[in-house]
Amino acid sequence: MYAKFFKRLIDFTLSLCALIVLSPILLILIIIGAVAMKGNPFFTQKRPGKNEKIFRLIKFRTMTNAKDKNGNLLPDEDRVCAYGNFLRKTSLDELPELLNILVGDMSIIGPRPLLVKYLPYYTDEERKRHSISPGLTGYAQAHGRNAITWEKKFELDVWYVEHLTFATDIKVIIDTIKVVLSHDGVALNALEDFDEYRKKQQLQNADSKIGESAK
Repeated sequence: MYAKFFKRLIDFTLSLCALIVLSPILLILIIIGAVAMKGNPFFTQKRPGKNEKIFRLIKFRTMTNAKDKNGNLLPDEDRVCAYGNFLRKTSLDELPELLNILVGDMSIIGPRPLLVKYLPYYTDEERKRHSISPGLTGYAQAHGRNAITWEKKFELDVWYVEHLTFATDIKVIIDTIKVVLSHDGVALNALEDFDEYRKKQQLQNADSKIGESAK
């Protein structure tokens, strides 16, 4: 009953209240972001939601459009300005996702929505993370954020899906607050892109099988 009805009702109510209460902070961040990023302070990107339905996620931008002498964008770590780093460490860059929650694309608690290009590389077990709405924060974010492996991240996501209760959500919120305040698990580019990571695994497995068959 909670997962099917009350969770969405709570998401809508809390996200609406949060947008109203935090509107002064959001306005300040929009103004500062427009100055720091020299333009649009928002970042939007397509992400897979519940049942892998694609939606457009919205966040505050944390990287500038700085380019090298040839006109190519600099590496991510070179484009994260001090303001962007502050947003990431405090997780304030995630605040605009309250709009995604309000319209029903996301939930307050759930597996984080990752890139669309990762979809072909999930195992059937890992794909269970898409059986519910993605979240502003999730069980994996409260237990490692970016400092854990892809396998561990998905293991925690699936565990949450299979143990989704009101009590679990309350615990995730409390643990997330602790993590944000302590800045634990914050690391820029701590993991390589999942698609590249899984391609390397597939190649290694193929080479291993060839080696075994040659014995």
